[in-house]
Amino acid sequence: MSSTFFGLTIAASGLNTSQAQINTTANNISNVNTNGYSRQVVNTVASSALRVYQSYGTTGTGVEAKSVTQRRDLYYDEKYWNNQAALGYYEKKQYYMNQIEDYYNENSSNTGFTTIYTKMFNAMSTLQGSPGDDTVRKQFISNAKQLTEYFNQLSTKLKDLQNSINDEIKTAIDDINAISEKVAVLTKQINVIEQGGGHANELRDQRALLIDDLSKICDVSVKETDVLNSNDPDMKTGATYYMVYINGQQLVDTYEYNTLTVKSRATEQMYNQSDIDGLYDIVWAKDGDRFNAVPSSSGGFLKSMFEVRDGNNNENMHGVVESATNTTITIKDISITDLNEFNMPLKGQISTNNMLFTYDGFSFNTDGNGKVTSVTFNLIDPIRDDVATGLVDKTFQIGDDVDYMGIPYYQNQMNLFLRNFCEKFNKIEESGVDLNGDDMGAFFIARDLVDSHIEYQMTDELTAQDPANPDDPEARIGVTLTSNDNIYYLLTAGDVSIAKKTDKDSRLFATTTKENYSSGVDAADLVVELQKLQKKEKLFRGGGGDAFLQCIYADVTIDAQECNIFTENFTNIQKSISEQRMSVAGVDEDEEALDLIKFQNAYNLASKCISVFSEIYDRLILNTGV
Repeated sequence: MSSTFFGLTIAASGLNTSQAQINTTANNISNVNTNGYSRQVVNTVASSALRVYQSYGTTGTGVEAKSVTQRRDLYYDEKYWNNQAALGYYEKKQYYMNQIEDYYNENSSNTGFTTIYTKMFNAMSTLQGSPGDDTVRKQFISNAKQLTEYFNQLSTKLKDLQNSINDEIKTAIDDINAISEKVAVLTKQINVIEQGGGHANELRDQRALLIDDLSKICDVSVKETDVLNSNDPDMKTGATYYMVYINGQQLVDTYEYNTLTVKSRATEQMYNQSDIDGLYDIVWAKDGDRFNAVPSSSGGFLKSMFEVRDGNNNENMHGVVESATNTTITIKDISITDLNEFNMPLKGQISTNNMLFTYDGFSFNTDGNGKVTSVTFNLIDPIRDDVATGLVDKTFQIGDDVDYMGIPYYQNQMNLFLRNFCEKFNKIEESGVDLNGDDMGAFFIARDLVDSHIEYQMTDELTAQDPANPDDPEARIGVTLTSNDNIYYLLTAGDVSIAKKTDKDSRLFATTTKENYSSGVDAADLVVELQKLQKKEKLFRGGGGDAFLQCIYADVTIDAQECNIFTENFTNIQKSISEQRMSVAGVDEDEEALDLIKFQNAYNLASKCISVFSEIYDRLILNTGV
């Protein structure tokens, strides 16, 4: 039989439980605007029944507040993290592509390529009518110089953007390292609390919020498993193993965490000809292994930064190893056969099967049509004979395949246009004589970026004639390029200019050939040929020079629009997922207000029970005594 005062114990349990529920509700209301906070609830169970020797057998003993836990659903967390990675990827890419689009855009406040290009050829038309007029000559030369300065400035802007992205990559790595350390520390604190039987709700919220932040930087997956008692596998210890993976690679292992670091590429490790020095690669600090920053999945904004910074649209050179020695690797069946389309640096890296080889120069062979048939790279570090033998017939590439039209792609497109345009322009000019009757040299030249006083008179003449084809001027063997060569491959948007001597003395610009020089200063047969370069000659992607901006701007606009569309789509998805997530974990003020009233009533009723029992005991003790 239960105690006479047993009812008071039952009422007290209800009072205590209601008090805990009111306190928890107050905590929820207090954190209604706290970022990352998950709604907490008091989990109650009926207390174990008490056996009594009566016909009804047992009697209830009240209520018990078993635990205070957070309301959170891992399913919605994972959906949120996956969407965050995609949203971060397109948001960051949209930010960069809008900048690149602004660089190429033409409007009233931004004089662009079409205006400058047309202006130069209009000045050329005027020059055709008055080739001997010094003022007209100077005007044309000034407009031509403005065209080269346009490309110089555009190249500088793209390099500045590449440098800015490079710095942001370093910042992102610092953020990842800081998050991984905090997650490991919080996991230890959580396990200490929960091994003692508690629930570290606030600490779990902090950890989940860190994963939210991490998911926008890169792909994130989390795995949490219970730590079991080694002596009793069916018994949980209260602690958990907590693993975090980014881009499929482990970042945190419960209390241990791995750190990332950045490693600057040396000059001889560049991937693209117009890349800036010191681009970062990401490696694991513990072993120096390379971190995969460009996974096949969404990848977060870290992936987008690498794609925009290094994107070459998969137009880097590929080939098959024809032969290899200790110090050279020769590639055949190459993907780029036009020398003007070469986008690899003079010093860089070639790779195959995760093997990297650094070269400090290369030579090439051409066929009778002037097409490059093979390239031989001079290796900095000698390789073993067995390694060299094993490379034959392997597929090789220069730098990384990045299937996106990023900064290197647009730099290479500008370089290609300028090489074709300047080569044809100079060929026409070099066939003529100036007003003094002297042979004209190159009009467009490459300026040394270190010493602007040094200029390279560009030429398409190649040495090393093919002995098997002595009568074929286009067939060459073993043509070696150095930084001092004047071949058009070395002309880029960053260094293109006009010859200083012609800039200073307009009389040195040729408007006629030596044969027609006797006709006088008004001969302009070369100017007529030069005017065909505006739109009649095929210079860029099968079209004339006037189509250059249309092609480039179409590329930029398509990518920018794609980013805008996907950013909007994933933003809408984020809102939907966040609403679903908050429907479970969020604090609703109206719901908490109703709970507060409900728990207040329960508390009042429990108090009323105690008051009733007090009257009963008063009657029992004071009025039934003998």
